[in-house]
Amino acid sequence: MTRRRVVVTGLGVVAPNGIGVDAYWDALMSGRSGVGPITAFDASRFKSRIAGEIKDFDPERYMPAKTAKRSARFARLGIAAGLEAFAHAGLAPRTGEEGTRAAIVIGSGIGAFDMFEEEHEAFLTKGVGRFHPLTVPMIIPNAAAGMLASETGFHGPNFSVSTACATGGTALGSVLDLIRAGRADVAIAGSSESTISPWALDGYCQLRALSLRNDDPQGASRPFSRTRDGFVLAEGAGALILEELETARARGATILAELLGYGATADGYHMTAPDPTNAGAVHAMKDALADAGVAPEEIDLVNAHGTSTPLNDEAETAAIKKTFGAHAKKLLVQSTKSMTGHTLAGAASIESVACVLQLLRGRVHPTINLTDPDPACDLDYVPLVARDVAPRTVMKNSFGFGGHNAVLVFRRWDG
Repeated sequence: MTRRRVVVTGLGVVAPNGIGVDAYWDALMSGRSGVGPITAFDASRFKSRIAGEIKDFDPERYMPAKTAKRSARFARLGIAAGLEAFAHAGLAPRTGEEGTRAAIVIGSGIGAFDMFEEEHEAFLTKGVGRFHPLTVPMIIPNAAAGMLASETGFHGPNFSVSTACATGGTALGSVLDLIRAGRADVAIAGSSESTISPWALDGYCQLRALSLRNDDPQGASRPFSRTRDGFVLAEGAGALILEELETARARGATILAELLGYGATADGYHMTAPDPTNAGAVHAMKDALADAGVAPEEIDLVNAHGTSTPLNDEAETAAIKKTFGAHAKKLLVQSTKSMTGHTLAGAASIESVACVLQLLRGRVHPTINLTDPDPACDLDYVPLVARDVAPRTVMKNSFGFGGHNAVLVFRRWDG
C-alpha cells in the first residue's frame, strides 16, 4: 500500500520579531531581533530582565471578541497563528460531517502560566470565589486546540501535546502520523507558549538557564558563540496546515512544501541537561531521515534547536557531526532563536514556519550575534547575514527539558 504523502498548504506565526508570516520573514532576512527589556511587569529585582515579548498584539484583530475574552494569552497567540494558517491555506469553516476529517493538534508546555499565577494570587488575597470564574478551562494546555475547533469547524481528532521545548515538533509529527494513518485528511498543527511572568522568570533564573546580558538585549541570544550565557525567555506561536497530498490537489490548494519525516526519542538521562553521549538526539535525527527516505547527504540545511546555552549548543553540534559524518561540514546550520529568543513550546512550530519559508523563497536566514564562535562549535552557522542559497531539504531539530527529542524533515515542493 502506498503511504499517504503530507504537504504544507498554510502558515501562521506570532513571534517576538514579527506578527504574521510576512513581517516574520522580513525580520528573519534582515537579522532583526525581537528581544528587549521586559515590559509586562517590573522585572528590576530579577537577575535576568530581558525577554522576547509579543508587542502590539491585539487579539480582537485576529479572532472574535468573545473568543479572545475567554482565552488566556498563550491560547490567543495559538488561535491567531492557527487562524492565519487557516486563511493562508484558503480553507473555509467546515460544517457537519465534513469536519470530522479535519484535525487540530496545538501543543503547549505549560498552558496559561501567567494567568495561573495571577488568579492564584487573587485567591490568596481576595478569598474564595473571588478569582476569574473561567480560570480552570482557560489555563489548561489544550485550550487553544479546543477554541480553534469552534472557529474552524475542524471536529476530527483534537488534542494538545506537551514535550517541553520539543512540543511543536511533537505536534507536527503527531499530525503527520494521523494523516498517514488515514484518521484525518487535513489538520492545523503547531504550538504556543506565553510564560513571561514573575514566577516563571524567577524559576528559570534559579535554574541558571537565562542570559544575564541585560545591558544588551538584542545581543543576548547568541547561539554557538563563545560568550553565550543562557537562553532568552520568549513567547510566541506557530501553526502549519498539513494536508494529505491528493486532498490538497483536489481543492486546488497551493502547496508550499512537503513534510517527509519525523523522529522522536527520549534521552532518559537528566531533567534539564542533554545526554553527553548525544545518543537520543542522534537517534531522533537518524529516525527522521529514515522515515523521510532521505540520505544524510540530501540535507542542505539544519534549523537547529540552538538555544544559546553552554550545554545545548556544544551537544547539538556534536550530535549533528555524529549523524552526518563528513557531510556535517557541508551543511548550513542556523538558529532562529538568535532573533526570537526561546519561545519554549512555541519554538519548533515557529521555526518550522521559517523552514518552509526558506524552502519556498530560496534564501537562508542568519544566526545573528555570532561574532566570536565557540571553537567546539565549528560548523557553518550562517553567521550574521542571510544567504542567497536555495535549500531543497531541511531538517528541524527540537530538544526539550526531560530529554525529549523531536526532529522533522521538510522538502521543497517541486510539483
